[in-house]
Amino acid sequence: MRAICWHGKGDVRCDKVPDPEIKDQTDVIVRITSTAICGSDLHLYDGFMKGMEEGDIIGHEPMGEVVEVGKAVKKLKTGDRVVVPFPISCGDCFFCSKELFSLCDRSNPNADAARELLGQSPAGLFGYSHLLGGYPGGQAEYLRVPYADVGPLKIESGLPDDKVLFLSDIFPTGYMAADNAEIEEGDTVAVWGCGPVGQFTIQSAWMFGAGRVIAIDCVPERLRMAEQYGKAETVNFEENDVYDVLMEKTKGRGPDRCIDAVGAEAHAASALKGAIDRVKTATMIETDRPHVLREAIMCCRKGGTLSVPGVYTGIVDSIPMGAVMNKALTVKSGQTHVQHYYRELLEMIEDGSIDPSFVITHRVGLEEAPEAYNKFRDKEDGCIKVVINP
Repeated sequence: MRAICWHGKGDVRCDKVPDPEIKDQTDVIVRITSTAICGSDLHLYDGFMKGMEEGDIIGHEPMGEVVEVGKAVKKLKTGDRVVVPFPISCGDCFFCSKELFSLCDRSNPNADAARELLGQSPAGLFGYSHLLGGYPGGQAEYLRVPYADVGPLKIESGLPDDKVLFLSDIFPTGYMAADNAEIEEGDTVAVWGCGPVGQFTIQSAWMFGAGRVIAIDCVPERLRMAEQYGKAETVNFEENDVYDVLMEKTKGRGPDRCIDAVGAEAHAASALKGAIDRVKTATMIETDRPHVLREAIMCCRKGGTLSVPGVYTGIVDSIPMGAVMNKALTVKSGQTHVQHYYRELLEMIEDGSIDPSFVITHRVGLEEAPEAYNKFRDKEDGCIKVVINP
């Protein structure tokens, strides 16, 4: 089959690789009909994520048709149409029993390596390094899906792929970000980052009762999408001091809830601040660029909540912990517990409350995907979200 494979920093290719096979009787094989490039895939592309090996198949936002079923699988059959969530979860361990699916204790075969870096191992993830299991990802023609009675969401309506594909990751991720923010009726919510996750975070903030949503970015197309589809007030951080604007908009109090939907590769408007983080990452003083995290901490009102759906891969430096403690901030984060949310969100799509396809700007085949990675990373041609149709 053809698949998008990682060959080093800035180098992904469409390769021919062996077809996946059933390894455990709880597996299914899915023929991929749609998949997507995620912002967190750029952390692999740009070399921020440890544990990548040349030839790894990447991608973690797939859906398709079940074509082979392990003998122990009870809930799926050949021909079923499914969305595959990016966390791989056993369904039975301590964390899965609490519906903390991205923290599964059993699905990462390389748990010892993850434990050494993180203290404990999270769940295995599709296409996201050997640190998190070494599972082949979903930017491919076929995908092996372990624990198939726990992960895949069966799509029994006639909804097209474009409307349900993002239940694999970015819609639940934005929704969990808003949930973690502990939004109360009428709150002012500030969202850093208007990429795909940021767009769904904005949409979800309204669902939880926000009174105002303020979106922060510098890319004109993303800001326009946040205004048009998200009904958000917008701030271009290259043209304004974010702290000053947010204080003015909130009469000096600060936003009630601040959400970092950017993560490891944040950009600073100040050339000096940005250069300092680049030097720190180059010298391994830190692995990630936490400018947004710092700014959100400083902007959030006293007693407010900081929600962090943006992916961080390792160590950050110069976090204002004094502000977190003295302002009594609550911080909540985590990889998304997709299986906890996706049925509720599917109902919203089915009843017409939201059409997630609004975020799609580009569509390619597997052969064109490597070029699309460049376009997505460099934010060229109005590229916000790329869907791949193998």
